[in-house]
Amino acid sequence: MKILITGASGMVGKNLIEHSAAKEYELLTPSSKVLNLLDKESVKAYLKIHQPDFIVHAAGRVGGIHANINSPVMFLAENIQIGTNLINTAYQQGIKNLLNISSANIYPSDAQNPLTEEMILQGALDYATEGYGLAKAVSTRLCEYIHREDNSYLYKTVIPCNLYGRHDKFDPKHSHMIPAVIQKNSLAKEQGLKTIDIWGDGLARREFMYAGDLADFIYYAIQNFELMPQNINVGLGHDHTINEYYTEIAKIVGFEGELVHDLSKPIGMKQKLIDDSKLKAFGWQHSTSLQEGLKKTYQYLKEQKKDV
Repeated sequence: MKILITGASGMVGKNLIEHSAAKEYELLTPSSKVLNLLDKESVKAYLKIHQPDFIVHAAGRVGGIHANINSPVMFLAENIQIGTNLINTAYQQGIKNLLNISSANIYPSDAQNPLTEEMILQGALDYATEGYGLAKAVSTRLCEYIHREDNSYLYKTVIPCNLYGRHDKFDPKHSHMIPAVIQKNSLAKEQGLKTIDIWGDGLARREFMYAGDLADFIYYAIQNFELMPQNINVGLGHDHTINEYYTEIAKIVGFEGELVHDLSKPIGMKQKLIDDSKLKAFGWQHSTSLQEGLKKTYQYLKEQKKDV
């Protein structure tokens, strides 16, 4: 099977490429210079030439709360354009199988946890990531509509919880929480700092899954695609407080200073925990513990620093 992976240079894409199951397929992993998803004609030409049997759509403009708050236009406009260009063009060219990777940001900010797939767009999204969430919701709905118009097209959506892991971004201005905190702890240890700040009171709860586990799920889904629900949450089914993540990361990195709360900073939703009922029924579960995942991610950061 010939599989096109968009976003192959990102964290999810790189974890897909290095997964042990990758060798069973012919993977197409074009750079943005070869396949410009912001240009519909580029998408049309690439798909016509290469004719993939299956598309895993992992591309998108991504970033943490800081980046989303500062650049909402970019996160909304570019992600809508990327998603609709690819999904519409694949449909027009008769590609029957597409797995769209969405985000838990498509769930309402005040929804009752755990978040079920039926809650998509059933209320206002979190203001901090609203642009990104709206764009991902558009792609999710577009996949639903295509399957509704012609059910021979299996265009389905995976809604992962927060991710971290190898090939993550560690710059606090652009990264998500866990890699930013690992980097913050690492620098504090190197510089002999006595304190590290935590945004908010640290009581908000988040669910983070190791990116290698998402890659494992995606290959499982490819092998069982007809049985996969139209929309499916992929995560752990349990969460931790921000304080607990900071404490665990400090242990792994070896930072022995004090964790101080900055109550002036935003915290986003108080909880974002996915319901994993459909995931369990589909027959898959994660295999990487939090401690193991954090150790692997910290090791990856140290390797990157050595290469600089």
